[in-house]
Amino acid sequence: MIFTDENGALVAKRQGETLKIEGWGKDAFRVRSTMYPDFTGNDWALEKKETKSVVVISERDGCPFASITNGRIKATVNFAGVITFYRDDSMILREYFRFYGGTESKESRCLKYANRDYRPIVGGDYHLAIKFESNDNEKIFGMGQYQHPYTNLKGCILNLEQRNSQVSVPFEVSSLGYGFLWNNPAVGRATFGMNYTEWVAEATKEMDYWITVSDTPKGLIENYTSVTGRSPQMPEDLMGLWQCKLRYRTQKEVLEVAHKCKDEGVPIDCIVIDFFHWTVQGDWKFDKTYWPDPKAMIDELHSMGIKVVVSVWPTVDKRSEHFYEMQERGLFVRNERGGLQNYDYQGDCSVLDATNPETREYVWQVCKKNYYDLGIDMFWLDNSEPDLVKYDFDNLRYYLGQGLEVSNIYPQYYSRLFYENMRKEQDKPVVNLLRSAWAGSQKYGNVVWSGDVPSTFESLKDQIAAGLNMGLCGISWWTTDIGGFMTDDASDPDFKQLLVRWFEFAVFSPVLRMHGDRGPYDTEPLDNRDFGGGYMHTGYPNELWSYGQEVYEILKKQLRLRLELKPYIRELYEETSKNGSPLLRTLFYEFPEDAKCWDTYDEYMFGSRYLVAPVTNLNQYEREVYLPEGKWRDIRDDVVYDGGQVITSKAPIDSIPVFCKL
Repeated sequence: MIFTDENGALVAKRQGETLKIEGWGKDAFRVRSTMYPDFTGNDWALEKKETKSVVVISERDGCPFASITNGRIKATVNFAGVITFYRDDSMILREYFRFYGGTESKESRCLKYANRDYRPIVGGDYHLAIKFESNDNEKIFGMGQYQHPYTNLKGCILNLEQRNSQVSVPFEVSSLGYGFLWNNPAVGRATFGMNYTEWVAEATKEMDYWITVSDTPKGLIENYTSVTGRSPQMPEDLMGLWQCKLRYRTQKEVLEVAHKCKDEGVPIDCIVIDFFHWTVQGDWKFDKTYWPDPKAMIDELHSMGIKVVVSVWPTVDKRSEHFYEMQERGLFVRNERGGLQNYDYQGDCSVLDATNPETREYVWQVCKKNYYDLGIDMFWLDNSEPDLVKYDFDNLRYYLGQGLEVSNIYPQYYSRLFYENMRKEQDKPVVNLLRSAWAGSQKYGNVVWSGDVPSTFESLKDQIAAGLNMGLCGISWWTTDIGGFMTDDASDPDFKQLLVRWFEFAVFSPVLRMHGDRGPYDTEPLDNRDFGGGYMHTGYPNELWSYGQEVYEILKKQLRLRLELKPYIRELYEETSKNGSPLLRTLFYEFPEDAKCWDTYDEYMFGSRYLVAPVTNLNQYEREVYLPEGKWRDIRDDVVYDGGQVITSKAPIDSIPVFCKL
């Protein structure tokens, strides 16, 4: 390695590779490497936070050796380019390298495994794999949202791909006291194996990651969000109930539900108008047959104190009035092979290319005219991965680059299409609902929901793990479809029990949102056209009163509890805007010194005050709860318990165990 100090950044060159390590924020480094003559200049998730560091170039055992220090983090690089990271001089992470010369490990060195393995792709760019030594005692969290029950990701293989209900936000929080951002939107894979950790980009021009250290997870999140951004302040009038279903088919239905909510004394903050209220995909306007005067509807809802949310998809049907103009102007994601279609649900569709600034301006002008100027308050940006006929990322070409190279950042640009334009139009905070995200998405006013998950207790368990890990990678505005999305029979007593348990969990989550596609699917369509707002199916009713009086009384009781918590919830939203702390927190986030908290994942903290123990099994009416050190009051009966013990807590159908820290 040939080392140089370039204005406080360590640069090393060897055999065609350029490696650069530089301070980037508090106790943090940005680490880049390339086989090209220079770096791309893309910052991706990172904001500009270059921090001058101390570089020392020397020798070790007669060979070149260098170190760089930024506060509490230090990196060393040996003559073979192997990087080792330290927190306060204690090693936390080292690249996995097994060659005759330069291996830091005492294990086999004749394997010829490289730490940074660039494999050329015919025609340009590289397939990149980087490896790190594994630590048997390490626990790993974050990384976004995956549909499995594992909160601790050690031993997991995670595809870095955006899919319906899978959200890739590649930031990990380690129990060893470091946070690691894979600052690369390429499709790839992260493997947290017992033998080594590996990050893979299927196609890229450079390696780019960011690493920070701290004594606590809270410190790691604060450092991370200081360089990727934090959520804005959530309006207090969105901290109650969001009412939604698949789908309100007409203007009349929406107003009837809103008025019944008022008559029943069920306050709702907003009501959501789901998909296929439009003529065809890509027209981005109401079908006048069923929505004859949307402005009057919106005005009436506003007079009741209800905000209005409308669904917008990124898909454009060939029948749309905008299709051929958008095609001619190059505003679609292109297929490398085959025809124009890359989405086929209810139409022959192409996907708008949100990474193209011209596309963002074009689509906004249409949506502004047909929705925003009518008074629509928020947008539900569904299918924001984007969803595809088949997730063949290698067959996509974006304005930003080839699909394998940039696909994962798409949902961030899709959200920016609306966020940045709405910021120009209004002084109040911008809040939109999305089904996907990437690193840094939190600063664009995104409420991310967990996708079209099934209505099962197994799925409820998965969403708890998903929400906790999303919070640990900066996505603090997060929600689910209460009861799950895909419901075969809404009258099934087992489903009703699931709905109640899910609602009880959702009361203690960032956003309380009713939604779902409630079967059976036997509702007759409104007309027999193959387009417009009338032909698509609708699920059964999904309002609080839709599941019988017993369920209704429980849900009303739980809603009252949520509304009583609003002053506290407002404090949590203020906190996440200031330091990035999630609302939904693992126990170890609040109690990092408690070893048991690092192994307890079926309960969580809602902020710093409330410990929540969801019920995630059918016909379960008590459960064990671990209480960390301190005094804890059961909010249901005011009984106070000493911490540092496991108790058995009652869980009748109308409540779950929740304890307030005294």
